[in-house]
Amino acid sequence: MKRDYWPTAHWRSASPATLRIIPEKLMELDRIIESEYVNLNGIVVIRRGYIVFEKYYNGYGPEDTYHMTSVTKSVVSALIGIAIDSGYIESVDQRVLDFFPEYNFNISDSKKEITLRHLLTMTAPYPFEDWREPLDKLCMQSDWIKYTLDMIGEGGKIGAFKYSTAGAHLLSAILTRSTGKSAREFANKNLFGPIGMKEIPDYEMKAFGFEDLFGKNVRGWVKDPDNISAGGWGLTLTPRDMARFGFLYLNHGNWDNNQIISNAWISESTTPHSGISINNTALKYGYLWWIHEDNKIFAYSAEGDGSNVICCVPCKDLVVAIASGFSANSRNRGTLIEDFIIPAIMD
Repeated sequence: MKRDYWPTAHWRSASPATLRIIPEKLMELDRIIESEYVNLNGIVVIRRGYIVFEKYYNGYGPEDTYHMTSVTKSVVSALIGIAIDSGYIESVDQRVLDFFPEYNFNISDSKKEITLRHLLTMTAPYPFEDWREPLDKLCMQSDWIKYTLDMIGEGGKIGAFKYSTAGAHLLSAILTRSTGKSAREFANKNLFGPIGMKEIPDYEMKAFGFEDLFGKNVRGWVKDPDNISAGGWGLTLTPRDMARFGFLYLNHGNWDNNQIISNAWISESTTPHSGISINNTALKYGYLWWIHEDNKIFAYSAEGDGSNVICCVPCKDLVVAIASGFSANSRNRGTLIEDFIIPAIMD
């Protein structure tokens, strides 16, 4: 898609009406957020490459960074794609254990067969119940990788969807072993820098308690005791940089005539490969991206606890970035997008 500018240095804004958006709908959106979405701290809506709505709440502003929680996983997916494009990794069908030749404990047949594709699609088995991953145990380990390798491949069959944050951390470790750089360093050079996102500073982990790993102390990008960037959470971004990342995907990995991520990887990442049904609702999953097809509108999103979201809606040339504070019972941000933002678009 031809663009009249690229937001590498800064975003341009436009009035909603000039981009065929009903302004009153966005005013209603603001009122709903104020009254019903108390942990929502920032939202940026991009239409045709322009900011048409941007608001901050709870004392936050556009220069503040926010812990993206599991949105981090989708960034790690992008980095794996770039590493494959660049020849650091052969393919998603490489076996996980090939990257850890020193590991020789509890090697079951299923463990030997697990590939990067299984980690990307959440189809590797683990010995915990669905949605009850013991992250506290992971965080108490001196060696997160050995702990995860001991656990993966146990307690089920390859191919069934089981959401795992530890599995995403293995992808970060594989990236480091393949490139010689942490995910943070690799991202700054090969992803964040080229599209104008702020450089992510090194976050000195002085402790590994809740606040350091998940809470108010999180800065830059959380890392494990071996200095491997956390693969499943821990990245902090501004909402505008969240929107840049989404805009890159909306443009099939191209940024101002530079192919940052291959179109093939974007397509593979946003195609359903697995999924799960929750409360009679089918949820589809790509390569660490959630896939949505509601009311004949195709969208894909990076999502995290607290309802952090980067949602891309290609047919509307739309990106919505939402940053939130952690809350165990936060309201679904999809409702805001489906009920207020998409209906505001007149074409």
